[in-house]
Amino acid sequence: MKVTLRLTSPYELRVRNVGDGKDQMSEVENVQEISTAVALTSALERIGDRWTLLTVAALLDGPRRFGELAEAVDGISTNVLTSRLRALERLGLIVASPYSDRPPRYEYQLADSGRELADAIRLLSAWGAEAGPNPSGLIHAACSTGLEVRYYCPTCDQVVTDADEVWV
Repeated sequence: MKVTLRLTSPYELRVRNVGDGKDQMSEVENVQEISTAVALTSALERIGDRWTLLTVAALLDGPRRFGELAEAVDGISTNVLTSRLRALERLGLIVASPYSDRPPRYEYQLADSGRELADAIRLLSAWGAEAGPNPSGLIHAACSTGLEVRYYCPTCDQVVTDADEVWV
């Protein structure tokens, strides 16, 4: 059976079940789950490969030139790095500033939208560290307690639980 999703409005998604020669359309009960899937799919299409995230992570410490990035992102080939940098620039996540005309050479730095990925990269890094051969994670330097991530509503001045989250 093949299942396809069709977003018909921000609040309605239909699922098409294709099988046995009959098409059946049904509305999805939990649009929030689908909204999460759609948002995650969009993010992964933009930055979801290994080299892109590592390149962005290398730029979190500040601007770097091509050679510095190649050294910072262990194992990346120059043609893949070039491709990822061009894609990140097209997406508006990085800014390339020329520092030499002949030959043309650039320094790369994160744009504001690229810096917004810092928390996501930090979370993925912590998750990966916990699952590694020597589990580790972020701790509070003052008391050595492991850190936890929570969503916070500045208007209500409170931590938000899963039950209180809604996609809009």
